[in-house]
Amino acid sequence: MLAGSGIEVLGLDAFPRVGEIAETGASFAENALIKAKAVAAASGLVAVADDSGLEVDALSGAPGVYSARYAGEKAGDRENNAKLLAALAGAPRENRAARFVCAMAACAPNGETIAARGVWEGQIAMAPSGAGGFGYDPLFYDPALNKTAAELTGEEKNARSHRGRALRELLTLWPQYMEKARGKGAGETYP
Repeated sequence: MLAGSGIEVLGLDAFPRVGEIAETGASFAENALIKAKAVAAASGLVAVADDSGLEVDALSGAPGVYSARYAGEKAGDRENNAKLLAALAGAPRENRAARFVCAMAACAPNGETIAARGVWEGQIAMAPSGAGGFGYDPLFYDPALNKTAAELTGEEKNARSHRGRALRELLTLWPQYMEKARGKGAGETYP
């Protein structure tokens, strides 16, 4: 249960028949909606999905929607981070503006959708720092905190992160969204 909401949250592992969902969208928002629609159709429940990644200004927004596979389909965090550092080799700190972006979408089985977006502005560090987090966290530097995302506590990261911001925005839209989702399908009930 989501504290105080009466909403039961189930992970994708509760619906093994859903399988892998191809992220074929050209944007984070499109990919989040593709995933939410697929899970809602397969589960018969309201589904929330997100897509997120890193955008670097000096790289014209790359890695963007390809963040998880920036260095190739089989690449991991280490390879992706190495490719990012190589792409920015020689770039001074003032030319390393970047942001984590998260698009979050909800879809009801009747097709009613909502979307939210969260952004966390920062820079790409000159070298990795910190042992926490995953992905680009050791390279994503938050100037306001003077730390990389990998150096933050879980509480600090949740307060600043793109996912946290997107979720908070989605939750402000939730009551009105659920009224619309309930109103479209006679006899359908959702938490």
